[in-house]
Amino acid sequence: MRTRRRLCQSLRLLVGALLFLSLTACVQNPVSGKNDFVMMSEDSEIGIGRANHPKIVAEYGRYEDEALQQYVQSVGDRLAAVSHRKGLIYRFTVLDSPVINAFALPGGYIYITRGLMAYLNSEAELAAVLGHEIGHVTARHGVRQQSAAQAANIGYTIGAILVPELRGGLSQDLFNMLGGALLSGYGREHELESDGLGAEYLARSGYDPKAMLDVIRVLKNQASFAEMEAKRQGREPRAYHGVFASHPDNDTRLQSVVGAANQYRVPNAQVKRDTYLARINGMAFGDSAKQGVRSGQNFYHLEMGFAVKFPEGWQINNRPDRVQSVADGGKAFIEMTAADLNRRLSPAQFMRQRLGVEGLKSGQVLKTNGLEGYTGIVDAEGGGLVRISVLYLGDKAYIFIGGTKDKRLFNQFDAGFLATAKSFHRLRSDEMTLARGQKVVIKTVGRGDNYQAWSKNSPITNSPMLQLRLLNAQYPSGELRVGQKAKLVR
Repeated sequence: MRTRRRLCQSLRLLVGALLFLSLTACVQNPVSGKNDFVMMSEDSEIGIGRANHPKIVAEYGRYEDEALQQYVQSVGDRLAAVSHRKGLIYRFTVLDSPVINAFALPGGYIYITRGLMAYLNSEAELAAVLGHEIGHVTARHGVRQQSAAQAANIGYTIGAILVPELRGGLSQDLFNMLGGALLSGYGREHELESDGLGAEYLARSGYDPKAMLDVIRVLKNQASFAEMEAKRQGREPRAYHGVFASHPDNDTRLQSVVGAANQYRVPNAQVKRDTYLARINGMAFGDSAKQGVRSGQNFYHLEMGFAVKFPEGWQINNRPDRVQSVADGGKAFIEMTAADLNRRLSPAQFMRQRLGVEGLKSGQVLKTNGLEGYTGIVDAEGGGLVRISVLYLGDKAYIFIGGTKDKRLFNQFDAGFLATAKSFHRLRSDEMTLARGQKVVIKTVGRGDNYQAWSKNSPITNSPMLQLRLLNAQYPSGELRVGQKAKLVR
């Protein structure tokens, strides 16, 4: 009982410390006019965005279509001009990623992927996404969350110095739980506030605020499709960014905050469907040639000049610095990376000297598709085994690492690890077209056009009919109408 009383007294001291922090770090919110707990100046906020912008571009890549970049910037500028923080200079960037995503950094750095843009169907919907992200910036959501995290850490540190009892594991766990509850509580409220702000900025800039609900519906359909595909493939669905994701499109609170924007709506509010479709005509769909293209179980890289085939049924993940392939249920994996060759080493010497591989078992020379290589098995942490293969192409060494989640399954998958490495080859002339990737094409629907016919001729390998319906906001069972402009993939 004495220990509990002392802990309670300690926590009261800590609460006092946090209260002191909150009183000394209150700043007027640009949106609400109320005081927020913020431990960061606007200059510091802008500095975070400025420092991290190059990292975001390096991670995802900037989509190399200047006309499209300027178009998105112009739509964003139109919204920013009616926002609550007109003094900021906003930078809108289209990222070269097939992932469906949009997000904002503090200080006015806003990003949308071409993957998300492919599924939007009007300029108003694009404006809805950008307006939502502008809302996060104007309401300083990122800054407020970071300030809460800083306060939690500072408060615990102060308390632990002043009150020895707070150094124990129990109180640390309690503090983490309380801090976590504080931070996680922001998510839904911040998203809802950004929905309302985005809708307001839409209406004030002349767009139809209903586009906010249209975008939410598009993303909910996309999430349903991803969940269905994951279940079919026996894997967990890939999560996407929380833009609009924290509530369904029939949520009464969402309807209320979006509906409130109607007071700012102008007569003849714009949608601009045809304008938007014309802008994305020819935009890359899925993987880009610059990043490498997945087609079925094959992976093609035009710039690096290679192709490789992964085991049947495995999921292929294309990352900026590596390609990963994962078996159903995550039972096994293969990771491929590339490294520059700087010395004239044999592949076996490269494994020892550059990769630091020791104790290689079952080592053997690889002579495959005219390429020189080496492969072998090494002990992994935890008592398992890993197969490492190295193949030379041009001035690079391509490294394949294959392993299993359960060490008892290694022998079951090892033949696939080796077969993948042996499939690696120079890109052939007949593979060039596949390596150039797919594009969004806008077509006026004629008689005889329907999703079944389009899907038969589509290069999309994964549920083409459903994906075409998703692209045109007619998921799951809508049909093309003669005369409408619609997206297909070529």
